[in-house]
Amino acid sequence: MIPAEANNPFALLLNPENVVKAVEASERLSRLQSRVCRPLDRPLIPTAAVPNDSVAAFDAAIDRASARRMY
Repeated sequence: MIPAEANNPFALLLNPENVVKAVEASERLSRLQSRVCRPLDRPLIPTAAVPNDSVAAFDAAIDRASARRMY
């Protein structure tokens, strides 16, 4: 039997035991099919930013053009 507090999400926050009871008693949750998915590769995260001269030159050109328009 599901406790009456299960209908009130704020009451569930205050009483975690009722959350466990509501999850265990839920027919809809028991019918869910689940599987564990694991990524095949680890994400490649660069350790340090490699400066790119062409990008830096482009940024500098934009900054100079913006400065000229202001004055």
